[in-house]
Amino acid sequence: MTKVKTVYCPKCGEAVHVYKNPFPTVDIIIEMGRDRIVLIERKNPPYGWALPGGFVDYGETLEDAAIREAYEETGLKIKNLRQFRAYSDPNRDPRHHTITFVFVAEADTEEGSAIPKASDDAKNCEIFSIEQLPENLAFDHAKILQDYRTWKKTTSC
Repeated sequence: MTKVKTVYCPKCGEAVHVYKNPFPTVDIIIEMGRDRIVLIERKNPPYGWALPGGFVDYGETLEDAAIREAYEETGLKIKNLRQFRAYSDPNRDPRHHTITFVFVAEADTEEGSAIPKASDDAKNCEIFSIEQLPENLAFDHAKILQDYRTWKKTTSC
């Protein structure tokens, strides 16, 4: 149910309805080889380790947002971008209701350095084994990565 807030125009006094909708975001599982992924440590609340990602800018496609956020937070260019799943639990982000579109991509080792470097909203950036992730994952990223592990086991040879 969309919440509607009524405010009044300061010039004419007419009622204006303000609709409150979820914010679209992207998260990217950046693969570094077969069983390793890139995570960032968040510089801003909510703190913890997270998939690189962020808000989709107005006029931007989900794919362009994923490419931009991956580069802004890790310094990595990515390739073979494909959509994984969407997650929409209204409580997934404690700040507000977001819907994230999760992508899987590979670090492009042909495009410069394949060593992730923290930047933008990232305090740190590290490569982790998908089987040995940090405990303090932000948002619903533990659930997303569990789904990813299950998916990898069913699609890998």
